[in-house]
Amino acid sequence: MQALIAVSRAIDQVSEAIGKVAGYVVLACCLVSAGNAIIRYLFNYSSNAWLEIQWYMFGFVVLLGAAHTLRCNEHVRVDLIYGAISARKRLWVDAIGIVLFLLPACLYLAWQSWPVFVLSYLQSETSANAGGLIRWPVKFIIFAGFALLALQGISELIKRIAGLSGILDIDTKYEKPLQ
Repeated sequence: MQALIAVSRAIDQVSEAIGKVAGYVVLACCLVSAGNAIIRYLFNYSSNAWLEIQWYMFGFVVLLGAAHTLRCNEHVRVDLIYGAISARKRLWVDAIGIVLFLLPACLYLAWQSWPVFVLSYLQSETSANAGGLIRWPVKFIIFAGFALLALQGISELIKRIAGLSGILDIDTKYEKPLQ
């Protein structure tokens, strides 16, 4: 089990690093968006490439930041019973949810998005918009996001199993949103 915990920690480090990069990409997206708006209104000039890079960056933040969000236990959950059950039962709910829902969905979506990326790459697909960008990088991000989320799901499953075995102390505390 210690080897699996080491694998889990390695996956967590990758997710954390990519999550930090995603945080900086949020800042870059804001700067590009503001710069694009300023140039458009001051100089009456716009570029589809600047608009598309914002979409690409947003996709990067959402898809690659999801694994970091899961690692931090900050993901969206449907709290029908989770907040009212014991910590041990929460570990069971998490483990079952990962095995039955998260991993199958992520693996299926990664598997389905890979050929879309490959085709886009082989065809050197570009945006149909004038001045648009190449498309394969953002299509790769779709694949990479679901693959990384699946890896983080495996890490979380390892930690939940270790928690159920008494090897690790897992914090399952969940705060309901204030809204």
